[in-house]
Amino acid sequence: MKHVFDAVRAAEGTTMDRRSYHADAAALRQSDRIIGDVWKLERAQTFEDTCDPAWAAFLSGDWNRVLEIFDGERAGLVEQSRSYARLGLRFRRLRIVEHPPTPYLQWEMRSHRIFVECGHEIRTLEAEWIREWERDRPLPELVIYCGEVIYQVRYDERRRPVGAKRIDDPRLAAAAAATVSELYVQAEPLMDYFDREIAPLPPCTPALDW
Repeated sequence: MKHVFDAVRAAEGTTMDRRSYHADAAALRQSDRIIGDVWKLERAQTFEDTCDPAWAAFLSGDWNRVLEIFDGERAGLVEQSRSYARLGLRFRRLRIVEHPPTPYLQWEMRSHRIFVECGHEIRTLEAEWIREWERDRPLPELVIYCGEVIYQVRYDERRRPVGAKRIDDPRLAAAAAATVSELYVQAEPLMDYFDREIAPLPPCTPALDW
């Protein structure tokens, strides 16, 4: 059975590289017509980002450096949260999680914890809630702006971010936003998940897990 995520994959759109995507999304946030809810859906359990110093520290096994970098981002994250509010935007992130947590997820959750402490809204949802929609392939990674625009985030074969497909279809964007919103209601606050599933884990060694 087709669902809204299949429609997103099939939709025509403008393909952008990573730099163009970030610039385009930044300009969109400044638009007077973009006001309201912004949803981010994160599905994959492994990524690779060679441009991130915290990621490089993680790959080297230097957890103290990872936490130091994340902690040093607090001021910027607080300002980012305030900036969204000034623009009339409410940014909410839904993170799908599987068990046991992958090394990447353990790393990312340390970052997400800082995000939450700085005013960002993030919830986690067990992958079992979405299995019925993943009989053929996992859900796409999406950022949905105010029921107007969808960015389907793109990755290469090594799960490195390479840009996005921008879809300008308000009806599809509204339907996708409604679906992610419904899932968000079923999800749990990130800090509850973090304290239960991530905090007790010892530092992992990603080089042994990839």
